[in-house]
Amino acid sequence: MTTEHTKLLIIGSGPAGYTAAVYAARAMMEPTLVAGIQPGGQLTITTEVENYPGFADAIQGPWLMDQMQKQAENVGTKIVYDTITKADLSVRPFRMEADSGTVYTADSVIICTGAQARWLGLPSEEDFMGAGVSACATCDGFFYRNKEVVVVGGGNTAVEEALYLANLASKVTLVHRRDSLRAERILQDRLFKHPKIEVIWDHAVDEILGGGMPKAVTGVRLKNAKSGETQEISADGVFIAIGHAPSVELFRGQLELKTGDYLVTEPDSTRTSIPGVFAAGDVTDDIYRQAVTAAGMGCMAALEAERFLAEHDVTESQAAE
Repeated sequence: MTTEHTKLLIIGSGPAGYTAAVYAARAMMEPTLVAGIQPGGQLTITTEVENYPGFADAIQGPWLMDQMQKQAENVGTKIVYDTITKADLSVRPFRMEADSGTVYTADSVIICTGAQARWLGLPSEEDFMGAGVSACATCDGFFYRNKEVVVVGGGNTAVEEALYLANLASKVTLVHRRDSLRAERILQDRLFKHPKIEVIWDHAVDEILGGGMPKAVTGVRLKNAKSGETQEISADGVFIAIGHAPSVELFRGQLELKTGDYLVTEPDSTRTSIPGVFAAGDVTDDIYRQAVTAAGMGCMAALEAERFLAEHDVTESQAAE
């Protein structure tokens, strides 16, 4: 078993992790970044990205993450393609065990493990992902201007996505498997009053339809939850809005969680409930969930980790005197 120590360990390699790494490396913190099971995060399964600042034309998600990775490496980040499987935050230095068998100890940790969109689990859903199937209206709604879209779900996320898309699409159909929504009443009122939105109750998506070259969604087949009967409706895009699952299993029982299992951070900060442990990006952000906000939080976390380490060093040197 190999043990490696670092001043700052960054867990996760999406926009938050890579940005934290850039700032930390430039501050001479010599960070180690453990990339995780999906290096690059959710943007690696995203095709065109039009809303990340700095690019006049649409860019590819995997390309953007490749550039962030190279930038982090070029300024001095040590990137390790490994996965943390166990975390002990009870004592400092913090101790992490990796899938490779390596043990990483760190004076400070930035958690950037992200969140995964919950999917329906249909083969056709996976087949058309990025070709008409999306889990982010803010990211991809622009491509469906004056087109017809379907939103699947019944909570706040689904209703908010439907309302957002109604500003762009010609028609929005919200499909919910029950006969009532779980969303807040004020959101429901706005939804029901919107002339572009139709709700189909007691139905689930049975299949996503499409084809062509390049392949594209043409509609969905719905199944009635009570009768089992099916119907097909046309659509240019399908937005799955049944929630996100933050990747927090490593830290459950050690760090404070909020509704939805997102990590709790202090207001206007990335500090968690344990001093020296910071969280950035979708693992803590249950509101915006955008690449640019994740990057901003990564910057915040690195700056706060730098301040923490400086204060810790002062405390230690004073104690030694």
